[in-house]
Amino acid sequence: MNKVQQSESKQPGLFWQVSGQGQDLVLVHGWGMNGAVWQQSVDALSQHYRVHVVDLPGFGHSHHTEFIGMEDLTKQVLEGAPQQAIWLGWSLGGLVATHIALNHPQRVSKLITVASSPKFAAQKSWRGIQPKVLNAFTEQLVDNFQLTIERFMALQAMGSPSARQDVKQLKQAVLSRPTPNPTSLLSGLNLLGDLDYRHRLSELTMPMLRLYGRLDGLVPVKVANDVDSLNPRSQSHVFSASSHAPFMTEFESFCEQVQRFIGSEATLCNSMSINNNA
Repeated sequence: MNKVQQSESKQPGLFWQVSGQGQDLVLVHGWGMNGAVWQQSVDALSQHYRVHVVDLPGFGHSHHTEFIGMEDLTKQVLEGAPQQAIWLGWSLGGLVATHIALNHPQRVSKLITVASSPKFAAQKSWRGIQPKVLNAFTEQLVDNFQLTIERFMALQAMGSPSARQDVKQLKQAVLSRPTPNPTSLLSGLNLLGDLDYRHRLSELTMPMLRLYGRLDGLVPVKVANDVDSLNPRSQSHVFSASSHAPFMTEFESFCEQVQRFIGSEATLCNSMSINNNA
Protein backbone atom coordinates (compact mmCIF):
# COMPACT_ATOMS: atom_id res chain seq x y z
CA MET A 1 0.00 0.00 0.00
CA ASN A 2 1.34 3.46 -0.86
CA LYS A 3 2.26 5.75 1.98
CA VAL A 4 -0.37 8.46 2.35
CA GLN A 5 0.69 12.02 3.17
CA GLN A 6 -1.15 13.52 6.13
CA SER A 7 -1.33 16.95 7.70
CA GLU A 8 -3.40 18.57 10.42
CA SER A 9 -4.41 22.14 11.14
CA LYS A 10 -6.03 23.29 14.40
CA GLN A 11 -5.48 27.02 14.62
CA PRO A 12 -6.65 29.68 14.13
CA GLY A 13 -9.81 28.22 12.60
CA LEU A 14 -11.42 24.80 12.59
CA PHE A 15 -9.52 21.54 12.87
CA TRP A 16 -8.76 19.95 9.49
CA GLN A 17 -7.06 16.67 8.65
CA VAL A 18 -5.75 16.28 5.09
CA SER A 19 -4.60 12.93 3.68
CA GLY A 20 -3.52 11.68 0.27
CA GLN A 21 -3.11 13.23 -3.15
CA GLY A 22 -5.36 13.77 -6.15
CA GLN A 23 -8.81 15.32 -6.52
CA ASP A 24 -9.95 17.24 -3.43
CA LEU A 25 -12.67 15.43 -1.49
CA VAL A 26 -14.19 17.02 1.64
CA LEU A 27 -15.92 14.82 4.26
CA VAL A 28 -18.40 16.44 6.67
CA HIS A 29 -19.63 14.57 9.77
CA GLY A 30 -23.06 14.60 11.39
CA TRP A 31 -24.59 16.02 14.58
CA GLY A 32 -22.86 15.18 17.85
CA MET A 33 -20.00 13.44 16.03
CA ASN A 34 -16.57 14.54 14.78
CA GLY A 35 -14.22 13.81 11.89
CA ALA A 36 -12.93 10.61 13.50
CA VAL A 37 -16.07 8.78 12.28
CA TRP A 38 -14.53 8.88 8.79
CA GLN A 39 -11.20 7.24 9.67
CA GLN A 40 -11.89 3.92 7.93
CA SER A 41 -13.15 5.74 4.85
CA VAL A 42 -10.18 8.10 4.88
CA ASP A 43 -7.73 5.19 5.02
CA ALA A 44 -9.22 3.85 1.79
CA LEU A 45 -10.19 6.99 -0.11
CA SER A 46 -6.91 8.81 0.56
CA GLN A 47 -5.14 6.19 -1.56
CA HIS A 48 -6.70 7.92 -4.58
CA TYR A 49 -7.93 11.37 -3.51
CA ARG A 50 -6.77 14.29 -1.39
CA VAL A 51 -9.22 13.85 1.46
CA HIS A 52 -10.07 16.79 3.71
CA VAL A 53 -11.87 16.03 6.99
CA VAL A 54 -13.20 18.88 9.15
CA ASP A 55 -14.37 18.95 12.75
CA LEU A 56 -17.39 21.24 12.54
CA PRO A 57 -17.51 24.25 14.91
CA GLY A 58 -18.06 23.04 18.46
CA PHE A 59 -17.21 19.40 17.73
CA GLY A 60 -14.08 17.29 18.22
CA HIS A 61 -10.87 19.32 18.04
CA SER A 62 -12.98 22.37 17.06
CA HIS A 63 -14.81 22.21 20.41
CA HIS A 64 -13.46 25.63 21.41
CA THR A 65 -15.53 27.28 18.63
CA GLU A 66 -19.28 27.50 18.12
CA PHE A 67 -21.78 28.64 15.53
CA ILE A 68 -25.17 30.28 15.28
CA GLY A 69 -27.11 29.26 12.19
CA MET A 70 -26.13 27.67 8.90
CA GLU A 71 -24.58 30.79 7.37
CA ASP A 72 -22.15 31.11 10.27
CA LEU A 73 -21.36 27.39 10.19
CA THR A 74 -20.64 27.22 6.47
CA LYS A 75 -18.61 30.45 6.53
CA GLN A 76 -16.26 28.88 9.08
CA VAL A 77 -16.03 25.64 7.11
CA LEU A 78 -15.31 27.37 3.79
CA GLU A 79 -12.43 29.36 5.32
CA GLY A 80 -10.38 26.18 5.63
CA ALA A 81 -11.75 24.22 2.68
CA PRO A 82 -10.14 23.84 -0.77
CA GLN A 83 -11.30 26.36 -3.37
CA GLN A 84 -13.12 23.64 -5.30
CA ALA A 85 -13.79 20.08 -4.23
CA ILE A 86 -16.13 17.13 -4.22
CA TRP A 87 -18.20 17.49 -1.05
CA LEU A 88 -19.52 14.46 0.85
CA GLY A 89 -21.74 15.07 3.88
CA TRP A 90 -23.30 12.60 6.29
CA SER A 91 -26.63 13.37 7.99
CA LEU A 92 -26.42 17.01 9.22
CA GLY A 93 -23.18 17.18 7.22
CA GLY A 94 -25.28 16.52 4.14
CA LEU A 95 -27.28 19.66 4.89
CA VAL A 96 -24.03 21.60 5.31
CA ALA A 97 -22.68 20.34 1.98
CA THR A 98 -26.02 21.04 0.26
CA HIS A 99 -26.10 24.59 1.63
CA ILE A 100 -22.60 25.22 0.28
CA ALA A 101 -23.55 23.72 -3.10
CA LEU A 102 -26.63 25.96 -3.29
CA ASN A 103 -24.99 29.19 -2.14
CA HIS A 104 -21.37 28.72 -3.27
CA PRO A 105 -21.69 26.44 -6.32
CA GLN A 106 -18.25 27.44 -7.60
CA ARG A 107 -16.76 25.63 -4.58
CA VAL A 108 -18.51 22.30 -5.29
CA SER A 109 -17.64 20.20 -8.35
CA LYS A 110 -19.74 17.22 -7.22
CA LEU A 111 -22.06 16.65 -4.25
CA ILE A 112 -22.58 13.44 -2.28
CA THR A 113 -25.01 13.17 0.63
CA VAL A 114 -25.15 10.15 2.95
CA ALA A 115 -28.24 9.33 5.06
CA SER A 116 -29.31 12.94 4.69
CA SER A 117 -32.48 14.80 3.77
CA PRO A 118 -33.36 18.28 2.53
CA LYS A 119 -35.77 18.40 5.49
CA PHE A 120 -35.08 16.19 8.51
CA ALA A 121 -38.23 17.01 10.50
CA ALA A 122 -41.42 15.17 9.55
CA GLN A 123 -44.29 17.34 8.36
CA LYS A 124 -47.66 16.12 7.11
CA SER A 125 -46.86 13.83 4.18
CA TRP A 126 -43.10 14.41 4.42
CA ARG A 127 -41.26 11.56 6.15
CA GLY A 128 -38.61 12.31 8.74
CA ILE A 129 -37.85 12.65 12.43
CA GLN A 130 -40.92 13.42 14.50
CA PRO A 131 -40.68 16.96 15.95
CA LYS A 132 -41.40 15.58 19.44
CA VAL A 133 -38.25 13.45 19.18
CA LEU A 134 -36.13 16.47 18.26
CA ASN A 135 -37.76 18.46 21.06
CA ALA A 136 -36.98 15.69 23.54
CA PHE A 137 -33.31 15.72 22.51
CA THR A 138 -33.27 19.50 22.96
CA GLU A 139 -34.70 19.24 26.47
CA GLN A 140 -32.35 16.39 27.41
CA LEU A 141 -29.32 18.39 26.30
CA VAL A 142 -29.82 20.75 29.20
CA ASP A 143 -29.83 17.92 31.75
CA ASN A 144 -27.22 15.53 30.37
CA PHE A 145 -25.81 16.19 26.93
CA GLN A 146 -23.44 13.20 27.01
CA LEU A 147 -26.34 10.81 27.61
CA THR A 148 -28.30 12.59 24.86
CA ILE A 149 -25.50 11.96 22.34
CA GLU A 150 -25.34 8.29 23.36
CA ARG A 151 -29.08 7.93 22.80
CA PHE A 152 -28.77 9.59 19.42
CA MET A 153 -25.99 7.19 18.44
CA ALA A 154 -28.17 4.23 19.41
CA LEU A 155 -31.02 5.68 17.34
CA GLN A 156 -28.73 6.06 14.32
CA ALA A 157 -27.72 2.38 14.39
CA MET A 158 -31.14 0.96 15.23
CA GLY A 159 -32.32 -1.63 12.70
CA SER A 160 -28.90 -2.44 11.31
CA PRO A 161 -27.79 -6.08 11.70
CA SER A 162 -24.46 -4.68 12.93
CA ALA A 163 -26.05 -2.10 15.26
CA ARG A 164 -23.92 -3.00 18.28
CA GLN A 165 -20.68 -2.70 16.29
CA ASP A 166 -21.86 0.52 14.60
CA VAL A 167 -22.62 2.16 17.96
CA LYS A 168 -19.25 0.99 19.30
CA GLN A 169 -17.46 2.60 16.35
CA LEU A 170 -19.42 5.83 16.70
CA LYS A 171 -18.66 5.99 20.43
CA GLN A 172 -14.98 5.34 19.86
CA ALA A 173 -14.87 8.17 17.33
CA VAL A 174 -16.65 10.65 19.60
CA LEU A 175 -14.58 9.74 22.67
CA SER A 176 -11.29 9.93 20.77
CA ARG A 177 -11.63 13.71 20.58
CA PRO A 178 -12.80 16.45 22.98
CA THR A 179 -16.46 16.52 23.98
CA PRO A 180 -18.66 18.81 21.84
CA ASN A 181 -19.82 22.03 23.42
CA PRO A 182 -23.52 22.40 24.33
CA THR A 183 -24.02 25.60 22.33
CA SER A 184 -23.11 23.93 19.03
CA LEU A 185 -25.10 20.81 19.93
CA LEU A 186 -28.20 22.95 20.42
CA SER A 187 -27.53 24.96 17.27
CA GLY A 188 -27.16 21.73 15.31
CA LEU A 189 -30.47 20.36 16.61
CA ASN A 190 -32.14 23.61 15.59
CA LEU A 191 -30.83 23.14 12.05
CA LEU A 192 -32.20 19.60 11.92
CA GLY A 193 -35.57 20.83 13.15
CA ASP A 194 -35.89 24.01 11.08
CA LEU A 195 -34.11 23.74 7.74
CA ASP A 196 -36.03 22.89 4.58
CA TYR A 197 -34.17 22.87 1.25
CA ARG A 198 -36.77 20.92 -0.70
CA HIS A 199 -37.84 23.88 -2.82
CA ARG A 200 -34.22 24.67 -3.75
CA LEU A 201 -32.91 21.26 -4.82
CA SER A 202 -33.82 21.94 -8.44
CA GLU A 203 -31.25 24.77 -8.42
CA LEU A 204 -28.36 22.32 -8.08
CA THR A 205 -26.54 21.93 -11.38
CA MET A 206 -23.46 19.91 -10.33
CA PRO A 207 -23.58 16.08 -10.40
CA MET A 208 -25.19 14.77 -7.20
CA LEU A 209 -25.26 11.33 -5.57
CA ARG A 210 -27.59 10.53 -2.68
CA LEU A 211 -26.85 7.48 -0.52
CA TYR A 212 -29.41 5.96 1.86
CA GLY A 213 -29.76 3.10 4.32
CA ARG A 214 -32.84 0.90 3.82
CA LEU A 215 -33.23 0.46 7.60
CA ASP A 216 -32.65 4.11 8.53
CA GLY A 217 -35.03 5.35 11.22
CA LEU A 218 -33.95 9.00 10.98
CA VAL A 219 -34.09 9.40 7.20
CA PRO A 220 -36.73 6.91 6.03
CA VAL A 221 -35.77 5.19 2.79
CA LYS A 222 -38.90 6.49 1.05
CA VAL A 223 -37.31 9.95 1.22
CA ALA A 224 -35.11 8.73 -1.67
CA ASN A 225 -38.15 8.53 -3.94
CA ASP A 226 -39.45 11.87 -2.72
CA VAL A 227 -36.15 13.59 -3.52
CA ASP A 228 -35.99 11.89 -6.94
CA SER A 229 -38.84 14.14 -8.01
CA LEU A 230 -37.26 17.25 -6.44
CA ASN A 231 -33.95 16.78 -8.26
CA PRO A 232 -34.46 14.31 -11.13
CA ARG A 233 -30.89 14.86 -12.39
CA SER A 234 -29.36 13.41 -9.23
CA GLN A 235 -28.44 9.76 -8.69
CA SER A 236 -29.38 7.67 -5.66
CA HIS A 237 -28.43 4.34 -4.12
CA VAL A 238 -29.92 2.43 -1.17
CA PHE A 239 -27.73 0.18 0.99
CA SER A 240 -29.87 -2.84 1.81
CA ALA A 241 -28.35 -3.79 5.18
CA SER A 242 -27.66 -0.30 6.59
CA SER A 243 -29.46 2.11 8.84
CA HIS A 244 -28.06 5.63 9.38
CA ALA A 245 -24.32 4.88 9.00
CA PRO A 246 -23.84 2.93 5.74
CA PHE A 247 -20.18 4.00 5.51
CA MET A 248 -19.63 1.76 8.56
CA THR A 249 -22.18 -0.99 8.02
CA GLU A 250 -21.46 -1.58 4.32
CA PHE A 251 -18.01 -0.09 4.02
CA GLU A 252 -16.95 -1.83 0.81
CA SER A 253 -20.12 -0.94 -1.05
CA PHE A 254 -19.96 2.64 0.25
CA CYS A 255 -16.42 3.09 -1.11
CA GLU A 256 -17.43 1.56 -4.42
CA GLN A 257 -20.38 3.93 -4.82
CA VAL A 258 -18.26 6.98 -4.00
CA GLN A 259 -15.46 5.84 -6.29
CA ARG A 260 -17.80 5.10 -9.20
CA PHE A 261 -19.48 8.48 -8.86
CA ILE A 262 -16.21 10.40 -8.72
CA GLY A 263 -15.08 8.49 -11.79
CA SER A 264 -11.93 6.74 -10.67
CA GLU A 265 -11.12 3.34 -12.17
CA ALA A 266 -9.00 2.31 -9.21
CA THR A 267 -10.38 -0.39 -6.95
CA LEU A 268 -10.66 0.30 -3.25
CA CYS A 269 -11.68 -1.19 0.03
CA ASN A 270 -11.63 -4.94 -0.39
CA SER A 271 -8.28 -5.51 1.27
CA MET A 272 -8.85 -2.64 3.67
CA SER A 273 -12.18 -4.06 4.78
CA ILE A 274 -10.57 -7.41 5.45
CA ASN A 275 -7.82 -5.76 7.47
CA ASN A 276 -10.23 -3.61 9.48
CA ASN A 277 -12.59 -6.50 10.23
CA ALA A 278 -9.85 -8.89 11.23
